Amino acid sequence: MSARTALLSVADKSGLVPFAQRLAAQGWKILSTGGTLSALKAAGVEAQQVSDYTGSPEVFGGRVKTLHPKIHGGILQRRDLPEHAEEAKAQNLPAIDLVVVNLYPFRETIARPGCTPEDAIENIDIGGPCMIRAAAKNHQSVTVCCEPSDYDAIASAIEKDGDTSPEQRRALALKAFRHTSSYDAAISTWLATQTGEDVSLPQERHETSVVVDTLRYGENPHQAAALYKPALTEDFSGAKVLQGKALSYNNVIDLDAAVDAVGEFDEPACVIIKHTNPCGVGRDAASLILAYEAALSADPISAFGGIIALNRPMDGALATQISERFFEVIAAPGFAPEALEILSAKKNLRLVDLSNFEPIRLRRRSTLFGELVQTADGRISELNEDWNVVTERQPTEDEATALRFLWRVCKHVKSNAIVVGNNVRTFGVGAGQMSRVDSVELAIKKATADLQGCALASDAFFPFRDGLDAAAKAGVKSVIQPGGSMRDQEVIDAANEHGIAMVFTGNRHFRH
Repeated sequence: MSARTALLSVADKSGLVPFAQRLAAQGWKILSTGGTLSALKAAGVEAQQVSDYTGSPEVFGGRVKTLHPKIHGGILQRRDLPEHAEEAKAQNLPAIDLVVVNLYPFRETIARPGCTPEDAIENIDIGGPCMIRAAAKNHQSVTVCCEPSDYDAIASAIEKDGDTSPEQRRALALKAFRHTSSYDAAISTWLATQTGEDVSLPQERHETSVVVDTLRYGENPHQAAALYKPALTEDFSGAKVLQGKALSYNNVIDLDAAVDAVGEFDEPACVIIKHTNPCGVGRDAASLILAYEAALSADPISAFGGIIALNRPMDGALATQISERFFEVIAAPGFAPEALEILSAKKNLRLVDLSNFEPIRLRRRSTLFGELVQTADGRISELNEDWNVVTERQPTEDEATALRFLWRVCKHVKSNAIVVGNNVRTFGVGAGQMSRVDSVELAIKKATADLQGCALASDAFFPFRDGLDAAAKAGVKSVIQPGGSMRDQEVIDAANEHGIAMVFTGNRHFRH
């Protein structure tokens, strides 16, 4: 067999020289360009410059180096077709058997502070993706490599068998096409921002995702699951798992619900989630421990095995209290050293540090009909100026404070959603019922405190007065809801009959 030929042209030069030395030791001819060629020659690896090989100089400041028939003909010719072999000989297009290319650092460039459009454009690789795709297409005969992590396996196969196996080349081709697809997606996403297009819901989606973690299992142990992230974001959105066994699908879903809910509050707050719904939410003007105690008291039975999210770092005192009960996951923007020491005794308890967490703003869900994408239901601001008090009685100051609190909580409960409570904690939650009156009755049944004089929040309008009548019978004296029902007046009349102060917000917060 004649000497094999490899083309090496990489932006990331980690591991390059040892890999090239192993190829050279097996008698491979090496072609190279630019900085890659310089690095090889400096290490004493013999290599030929591509421009000398093709007889065509690099032009336009290096924008055109490898876009030449002698390069692409060498890569794309089929070795199993006699006519290709004859044409290659007639046109002097020797075969290229290995293409090692990784691309200009476009993502790293646009992430730098002060990156200009000109900087970004100059870091869009053209020749590299062309060579990668050509080699990947012809993987029956050509090995393509775009990641230094694959160097050892490729070199080992060549040293052992003289070449990579068909299965290895196929796997590398798949990786190569994913690599160029991700690269193009990053460019198109960036360019959309430059042209003013709404990148959250574009006409075509080209975003790629990469796996963050293979989860313990899906919703049930017989289902497989993994967590993916958009290619341009940090792993786990910057959150860091500090200890505990591997997360499951359900853990991540519940963690999402818990962190989203606790983010509504500026004051110290605690949310305890069970099966994506808050079973207890508490807050306190100054004490995170009191916020936790309030959340726990809302439904201590359901809290067993739940997910806790805090919006303040956890200290040792709170860790001591929490360690007395069984929870699956605790998420907080930091853990004091003494808290970590105390909770380390619970080996299976997952601790998630949110200090550098940046939530993904788009919400996605796959269906049998396709993937649904929507923008997030943003954080609720203070609602006083948008409120419309529709009843004869105005809410008192304490009632208004309770309504604002419960309105934030209700947004994070599955529809039909009803939450009863006061200005610092929930008393009862009615979630996911098929009728609103059922949700009211469930919230009342779940209540862990006397409901006389309490407040109630509903994520959408009351379609009939029956839900309000049930609330009034239990002692509710103030209600917040969006309004908008054909029977609003009927519901308002019921509230006036019961002496209830009721506020319409004009905005619903369904959660499905």
